[in-house]
Amino acid sequence: MNAQINRLRWKCRRGMRELDLLLKEFSEKGMLDLSESEISIFNAVLDYDDQTLYDFIFKKHALGNIEHEDFINIKLKKFTKLENF
Repeated sequence: MNAQINRLRWKCRRGMRELDLLLKEFSEKGMLDLSESEISIFNAVLDYDDQTLYDFIFKKHALGNIEHEDFINIKLKKFTKLENF
């Protein structure tokens, strides 16, 4: 499990500063409470390119995957206090 967590933390390093800050905070604190299935979903979310993630989080463009959208809205945004975005 530790190796998987370390890989996810590495994947959280992004090219966009906004995403880098958001995902770094979540990976350091919020990721510790995730179930194995949530970790799998988070891993899939991190496969999106930076612009797609940014557009969903900050501009509310659909990702086309409800499971991924729910994870971001329920886990990531609430943890980082972005639920109003």
